[in-house]
Amino acid sequence: MSLTVLCAAGAGALAVLALAELVGVVQAGGLGRLAARLTDPWRSAGRDGHVTDAERRRLGIVCGATIAAAAWLVLGIGPALVCAVAGPWTAGRLLRARRERWRIQAGEGVPLLARALADALAGGRSLRGAVLAAAQDGAVRGATGVEVRALARELELGRPTPVALEDWGARLRSPGTDVLVAAVLLQRESGGDLAGLLRDLAGDLEEGRRATADARTATAQARLTARLVAGLPVGAGVLAELAAPGTITGMLAEPLSRLLAAGGVVLLVAALVVVGQLARVPR
Repeated sequence: MSLTVLCAAGAGALAVLALAELVGVVQAGGLGRLAARLTDPWRSAGRDGHVTDAERRRLGIVCGATIAAAAWLVLGIGPALVCAVAGPWTAGRLLRARRERWRIQAGEGVPLLARALADALAGGRSLRGAVLAAAQDGAVRGATGVEVRALARELELGRPTPVALEDWGARLRSPGTDVLVAAVLLQRESGGDLAGLLRDLAGDLEEGRRATADARTATAQARLTARLVAGLPVGAGVLAELAAPGTITGMLAEPLSRLLAAGGVVLLVAALVVVGQLARVPR
């Protein structure tokens, strides 16, 4: 083993130790708390789906600074300032995606919630008592459990059950929660065996979830192919810029090249939208 290899190995080990020490310093100091505060809206959107306007603005600033820094390294200071304007839009899209994911997760637990409510109603509880029992006994977990506990807190504060249920369903906007709320409210008006209705509803929702999963599996290849095709031009441009810096700048300096590049981007986005709509499976 040569001296060069030994020196390289020692340098790598020292770099790892220095990086670990830097991480410890950041976590112990204010930088770690600052980073946690800046990214807390992102975690909140995926934890309980609730983000305040101040947190949304803060995340927009972080996204704008990140996009500007990346554009500065690749394109220069001028384009970086223009790209920074996309920060709030990017933050909104990220939060919307996280919120949509939370909504889907909350809807997936509706069959368990329906069965828990049915069991409580069969045991002699009222609808309000059944919701409180489902929130307290831990029968419903995950995102659905968080939302049910929020609903239970509203009921404990004295809010009318129909109003709380309607607002709860409107907040989640899930097919499962919509059907559950509609069934409960309809039974309050017309009467009937609500426990049996909820058990049948749970079985139907689970069957619908299985059908949706099969449909998503059948369209997975089309969605993956569309993403790969969309990524090929971007990957080629990045490799060309790394191999010969200034390639993209030189290409965009020509009016015809700019026109062709803009047309390609428009066609690419249109193709992604069309494929996404064709392969879209509602959850």
